[in-house]
Amino acid sequence: MTHFRFTLTDEEKTYLKELVKQSIKFGLGTADAPSTPPEPPTQTLRDELGAFVTLKLGGTLRGCIGNVRGQGELYRTVWAMAHSAAFEDPRFPPVTDHEFDALDIEISILGPIEKCLDPEQVEIGRHGLIVSQGRYSGLLLPQVPVEWAWDRETFLTQTCIKAGLPKNAWMYENTDIFWFEAVIF
Repeated sequence: MTHFRFTLTDEEKTYLKELVKQSIKFGLGTADAPSTPPEPPTQTLRDELGAFVTLKLGGTLRGCIGNVRGQGELYRTVWAMAHSAAFEDPRFPPVTDHEFDALDIEISILGPIEKCLDPEQVEIGRHGLIVSQGRYSGLLLPQVPVEWAWDRETFLTQTCIKAGLPKNAWMYENTDIFWFEAVIF
């Protein structure tokens, strides 16, 4: 696997975090919130990359939605994923005004997705995983196994469970495993 060498400056990270807040404020109907994302400060934020926006409240997941592959400029993807994480994650009710100020925001910018030919090479904290078999597919970001203190096998097992597959499906010949790296902030 090629190492993902994408980096962001502090200015770009600040812009993207602010963008998430503005998108959620717009969704909440806040009067001064812009209806479209403001222009990014750098060309880097116009690259076509996948991105996830994770929202937590008091350390507990409150919403997480993303695009695995870039489908347009990064800053526009983050704007859309912020709205989706706050208002369209089917696991949670929409974020409320009351919750807004207490939200913790995490953004994950995804590198290229490649087929993982040897699950023994998966590194906790470095790789995110996608397990796919037929119409079943599940994704876990690189930070998930770190947060749960999982080892490699547990990470593979939990990705299968997320996909709705048997927990050892990652060992099946007809199961595809893909991996990716991410910049997380």
